[in-house]
Amino acid sequence: MTGEQEKTVLEDTKRWVQRAVIGLNLCPFAKSVEVNQRLRIVVSPARTPEELLQQTAHELLSLNRADPDETETTLIVHPWVLNDFLDFNDFLGAADALVEDLDLDGVLQVASFHPDYQFEGTEADDVDNLSNRSPYPTLHLLREESIERAVESMPDTDAIYEANIDTLRRIGRKGWDALDLDAKLPLSQRATRED
Repeated sequence: MTGEQEKTVLEDTKRWVQRAVIGLNLCPFAKSVEVNQRLRIVVSPARTPEELLQQTAHELLSLNRADPDETETTLIVHPWVLNDFLDFNDFLGAADALVEDLDLDGVLQVASFHPDYQFEGTEADDVDNLSNRSPYPTLHLLREESIERAVESMPDTDAIYEANIDTLRRIGRKGWDALDLDAKLPLSQRATRED
């Protein structure tokens, strides 16, 4: 991975966080984390699922050790591996098993975003899927205590999902496309292995 590629991926991810996650209020808890600079974004150089799993273990342990006032959550953006959504979806089981293997079950969890994210029972082009679409495949490492605090502050968490669907259906594909969230790093560069 070149420095320029990493910079592009990082900029694309930050733009998505700012314009979609925060801008559309898809996650009402994200703004304070971003504003207070407690979001860590890691661009992974992993080229295989095994390398990504190793890095995920490292990042889970790092997040667990970190002061929550410094780092509350971590995004692992991995543009060179698991670009196929079905492969990515299969990998999530290994990520969840890893949390258990590291004795972090109940402490941390892994959420997911992907450029081709598709909820069960939806068509690929349904706007409902956009709430979990990111420029690149991304693992979101979350603290359980952060989730518990969020649920306490907003007991009806189903309302978040419903509001997201309402927002996405209101703006439609045209409104989403106007946010300019597509990955700027071409898939051909992501698929090319460095020697």
